[in-house]
Amino acid sequence: MRGEAPPPADRTRVRRNRDADWDAWPVTDYLAENYRQLHPCDIGVIRHHAAVYRRHAPHSLARTLELGAGPNLYPLMLAGAASRRVDALEPGAAGADYLRRQLDRGPDESWQPFYALCRSLVPALPATLAEALRPVRVVPGAAGDLVPDSYDLASMNFVAESVTEDFDEFAALCAAFVGAVRPGGLLLAAFMERMPSYRIGTGPVWPACPVDEAALRAVFAPRTTRLRIARLAKDRTLPEYGDTGILLLTAERPA
Repeated sequence: MRGEAPPPADRTRVRRNRDADWDAWPVTDYLAENYRQLHPCDIGVIRHHAAVYRRHAPHSLARTLELGAGPNLYPLMLAGAASRRVDALEPGAAGADYLRRQLDRGPDESWQPFYALCRSLVPALPATLAEALRPVRVVPGAAGDLVPDSYDLASMNFVAESVTEDFDEFAALCAAFVGAVRPGGLLLAAFMERMPSYRIGTGPVWPACPVDEAALRAVFAPRTTRLRIARLAKDRTLPEYGDTGILLLTAERPA
C-alpha cells in the first residue's frame, strides 16, 4: 500500500495494525496516486511476478492467495491462468467493496494497460481481463484468519510493511504468510524499501515499518528455502513516499 511520506511524526508511541481504521482506507485517492497509469515500478513488479506464474501450466494451482489484496488488481490478474481459485483476503471494508465492484461490474478501463503487459508476459492468460479475474473470490479477513497449509502459492504486495510500525508484528504477519502455503508451496511478494509511515492524499498518517533486504532475510531465511530477493530502484514518477525502492521476494516453504 504505497503512500506519501508525512512530516516527521511523534515516535513515542508505536502504532500497530489494530490502531488504523482500514475500513476507511482512501481507495479513490490511493488509485489516483498509484494505479491510474502504469508506472515503471509496476512494470518491474509485473515482470518479476510474471516469471513465476509463467512456469505453471494453466489451472495447475488449485488455490492461491493474495494477502491484503487491497484495490491493486495486477497481482490478481497475473494469477488468472495458473490458478483455479484465487482468494483475495482483504480486512478493510473499503478495499473489499472496490474489489467486489470490479468483479461484479467489470474492471476499470485504467487497468487495461496493466493487463496488456501481463498478457504479453504470460501468454496463457485469457483474452480479457474480466475472464482473468473470474477465479478471484473476495474473502473478508486478515492474516490471523489464515488456515495453515491451505494454498499452493501465496502472494503479498506492499502489505506487511505498510500496516504496522512494530517490527515484531511485521515479522508475525510474514510468518502467517509463509504458513498459509502447503509444504513445498511458493511465496511471491513485494515490499516498499525503508518506507516510513505515510499519508494518502490529505488523509491521516498510516503506520508502516521501514524494512530493507537484511530485515527480509532475517524474517524469511529461517522459514523458507530457495529465498531470492531482488531490488527495483526508487520510482521518481510517483509522489515522494519516503521509500528507497522496492524489494521483490520469491521463496518456497520447506517440504
